Amino acid sequence: MNLANKLTLLRVILVPFFAFFMLAGDIVPYSYLWAAVIFAVASITDTADGKIARKYNMVTNFGKFLDPLADKVLVVTALICFVELGWASAWVTAIIVAREFVVSGIRLIAAGSEKKTVIAASIWGKLKTASTMVAICVIIILHILVDFGAVTAETFPVQIISDILMYISCILTTVSGIKYLWDYREVLKTDA
Repeated sequence: MNLANKLTLLRVILVPFFAFFMLAGDIVPYSYLWAAVIFAVASITDTADGKIARKYNMVTNFGKFLDPLADKVLVVTALICFVELGWASAWVTAIIVAREFVVSGIRLIAAGSEKKTVIAASIWGKLKTASTMVAICVIIILHILVDFGAVTAETFPVQIISDILMYISCILTTVSGIKYLWDYREVLKTDA
């Protein structure tokens, strides 16, 4: 296994630790800070694995499969933890998660078609990913500030800011999902 794939695998391994610290607020002091550190390390591995794979010609089918899967597992885990903690609405999370399943399904169908079509990320997909990652980071940071007593949820609009960020992510997720369905409708027709 090459270095790029090891970094991707590390991101998957970090997910349960991230989830533990996100949900261990009652038993682990500053658990959100630990979760943020783990999320940051996982995000760095996401950037590093791709750069290393391309620069040193380490691109593998395993990496092509595992890298987007690792990203989705990390993001979905964060969003499910947010719902559990009351930081995000379940319906917003459901839309974001459903889009990930739909687009992954379209990619699988396209890759398995006669043309072996590889679907690259669109600008809308990249905006969706960026907005979701920013929302996750900002929401965790806001709760770290509450945890440290720098702000209080009563005097600072933590939930309003969190909701706005999640709504923006949800809108971009919906738009990118609809665009994928529209752009690759022919792939779906030929395999129907």
